[in-house]
Amino acid sequence: MAAADRSSSIVEYFGGEAGYRCGYCKNVTGNLSHGMWAHSMTVQDYQDLIDRGWRRSGKYVYKPIMNQTCCPQYTIRCRPLHFQPSKSHKKVLKKMLKFLAKGDSPKVAGDVTEEPMDSHREDAVACSFVLKNESDISQSELKPLSVEETERVETEDNAEEELKKEVESEPPQTCADKNSARSSERSDSAKLVHTTPKPGKGADLSKPPCRKAKAIRKERKLHKLLQNQTRTLEGSPSQVEPQVLLSQNSKSKANQPKSIEDFIFVSLPDDAAHQLEFTRFLCDSPLEAENPPSGPDCGYGSFHQQYWLDGKIIAVGVIDVLPYCVSSVYLYYDPDYTFLSLGVYSALREIAFTRQLHEKASELCYYYMGFYIHSCPKMRYKGQYRPSDLLCPETYVWVPIEQCLPTLEHSKYCRFNQDLKAVDEGCIKELGRVQVLHKRIIMPYSVYKKRRKGPSDETNVQQYASLVGQTCSERMLLFRS
Repeated sequence: MAAADRSSSIVEYFGGEAGYRCGYCKNVTGNLSHGMWAHSMTVQDYQDLIDRGWRRSGKYVYKPIMNQTCCPQYTIRCRPLHFQPSKSHKKVLKKMLKFLAKGDSPKVAGDVTEEPMDSHREDAVACSFVLKNESDISQSELKPLSVEETERVETEDNAEEELKKEVESEPPQTCADKNSARSSERSDSAKLVHTTPKPGKGADLSKPPCRKAKAIRKERKLHKLLQNQTRTLEGSPSQVEPQVLLSQNSKSKANQPKSIEDFIFVSLPDDAAHQLEFTRFLCDSPLEAENPPSGPDCGYGSFHQQYWLDGKIIAVGVIDVLPYCVSSVYLYYDPDYTFLSLGVYSALREIAFTRQLHEKASELCYYYMGFYIHSCPKMRYKGQYRPSDLLCPETYVWVPIEQCLPTLEHSKYCRFNQDLKAVDEGCIKELGRVQVLHKRIIMPYSVYKKRRKGPSDETNVQQYASLVGQTCSERMLLFRS
């Protein structure tokens, strides 16, 4: 037995709560969860807890009763090292670039689509700022948000729109059509004579298949790129073949999609209409801040990421930096800037931040987005950040979301692990080894049980240990009065 120290997590378990109002389906008593109050918690303990389906809201840590609650909430994580932004993600990034560079913003607010925020509990109230004076803020903390070649992006968009209209108005042609006089004459006569196709004949196999506008645009871009490259090689040896140049350029430019860093970590033009700055501060939470030599430069703990537009704070993202992940807790923002889709933008920024931390801390390679709620259509947006995984609520193994969605369409509660023999490897095996804090003394539950006066609490402790797992139950201190 020993006295409690600051490096230990101290929790007070409340058991299974009675049903309360669901923030998603509005069921009055349908939301069911287990909960505990974290007086203090190490980052490793919280990492292990969220890998068992727990999540914090301020100092309250809760775990939905998945097979009973009205809207099952599955822990979801994204794999940032393999993440590629979708078209809708790039649209949000480009919209931010145009707004910063030129002040462009949508005229109709109703056209803006914004991802909802987690509404289970008010995290914004639970966390408080730890403000610094202006003189205390280092240049490394105050980073300008940058824009890459905004003019070029806008020009490319306009050119693609014009090209799309041109392709839609003209029928596609192949090289065989251009080189064959007979095909040309046949197409001219086809323009003059309009005949009704006979039923049951199907497609005309004598004509070339239709080609998509995207493929035609890509071919024209590569052709233009090849022409430019050929001009620059006028004095070079004739052995350089155009096909080689084409394959090299298509690999280096055409076939490599832009990453989120291409939109975020570059410089704004000198005449930019707005300046967006980004600061990060430690904030109050149950997580004990740690800064080991092998960890990221910012250390581990809870942070407020603040978004400043022209000297005005417009959004704050609450995140936890843990040994294996960045966990997004909450985001709140100025509603006047809803048109910037700050929910999407902040998520993309946090994914890029996770990649940065991974460069120093190699084990930190995941981005946890909280809970995925398939039964609530408005909360399915988290599944759009691919590749991502869902946590099996019974065996606590990660399963790619693509494998989970078909089963979720048939049942709101699912066991994702298809191995029916698989069990929870971290389940409680020895209840007596659960660590208890009683009258400021740390002791195993087997000793506390003998000293306890009054009715037995073994059922309550057994439930707690089964939910947090054997490892956490032996490391965290369960407060007993």
